[in-house]
Amino acid sequence: MRAVCVIGLGLIGGSVLRAAVRSGRPAWGATTSAEDAAAARAAGYEVLSSTERALERARERDALVVLATPLPAVGTVLREVNRHAPTTLLTDVVSVQEPMHDSVRESAPAARYAGGHPMAGTDRSGWEAGSAELFDGALWAVTIGGDTGLDAWREAALLALDCGARVVPASPAEHDAAVARVSHLPHLLAAVLASVGGDGGPLAESLAAGSFRDGTRVIATDPDLVRAMTEGNRAALLDALDDTLGRLGAARGALASTGSLNATLRSGHQARAGFYPAEPAEPVRTTVRLDAGHALRRLRELGESGARVVSLAEDTAVAEHRPVPATNDEAAPSGE
Repeated sequence: MRAVCVIGLGLIGGSVLRAAVRSGRPAWGATTSAEDAAAARAAGYEVLSSTERALERARERDALVVLATPLPAVGTVLREVNRHAPTTLLTDVVSVQEPMHDSVRESAPAARYAGGHPMAGTDRSGWEAGSAELFDGALWAVTIGGDTGLDAWREAALLALDCGARVVPASPAEHDAAVARVSHLPHLLAAVLASVGGDGGPLAESLAAGSFRDGTRVIATDPDLVRAMTEGNRAALLDALDDTLGRLGAARGALASTGSLNATLRSGHQARAGFYPAEPAEPVRTTVRLDAGHALRRLRELGESGARVVSLAEDTAVAEHRPVPATNDEAAPSGE
């Protein structure tokens, strides 16, 4: 199994290191946080004294390097990658992918890179918040840019699978547009909801129960981490905010004029049911040959249609997706 070098040992990076070791891979890490380094070493994991040493070993062993630093620190680390392991296999766990692809092209152009973003986490941070099980059953985007090579994508996807996740192939732009709506916007709305609730004073605080707790959970995360994530995806988040403000404006107008929120509530209820169906249908499986010239394009199309890669062999990938509901004159597809 290919060795793994993790740069950054907070919640996500620390969990990648643990999960990689659990899968049987040789793995080591490096971090600028003395606290995280000490905690990881105390737990029995190998943490080298500097990013330079970790990358030099990665070069010597042709390891997969995983960047697990906040987006503002990525440029500095990529310049070290370019100095010490310029042609390394490289992936990341950063929540905004277009800026990552741009940064790699600029600062480490010879790296064999495929971007990555696991959709998992907690509202805590640091090594102690992580676990080897964090990614079990989670989704993990592995992005396909215009210059992504199949070997690099496959290595990043194999790591995600070994960590217990299912892989969603997507272009960087489509990834960023999607997570703006289902990850970054919820953080921003949670901040607003918490502030509005706080304005209700002591009585509101004493009556706050499950719906308020669930709706504000993610803003318990370190605000600096949330800023890096949301501000890094500015354009896509602005689009999602415009949509949100339009819907809120319509809801307010309806409540003020007719007293009814029926359209807003029923639309949201129906949309959420699509995300979490009460009785999930048996998934349809599609096999993609990785030795075909269009393999990456086909994988990206599958991912952007909602499919998840669940296994990889030397020359094939198997993806699962929900079947399209049958209509009166058209049966549901059976896959390829």
